[in-house]
Amino acid sequence: MKVNTQSVNFSADRKLIDFIQKRMNKLDLFYDRVIQSDVFLKVANTSDKANKIFEAKISVPGDSLVVKKQCKTFEEGADMAVASLERQLKRRKEKLRPHL
Repeated sequence: MKVNTQSVNFSADRKLIDFIQKRMNKLDLFYDRVIQSDVFLKVANTSDKANKIFEAKISVPGDSLVVKKQCKTFEEGADMAVASLERQLKRRKEKLRPHL
């Protein structure tokens, strides 16, 4: 899956982008019809320690799923967002499956 990663007001290093790509690729295991995914990395201007905002939007046929997480690190945000998207994709797949 192609992941478009955009960092707002800072430049993300290659290691972080590769980590996000690897995490987002795991979503293909749960739902193979993902069209595209966009990831936005932002740093909030707060004195709070959890000032990193990880926002992911994935497009599936007929819909798009959006998750926004605020954490101490982008890696933690990526893990939490992928877990949330994983649950949403499983739920979506269950709804599409014909019940016998």
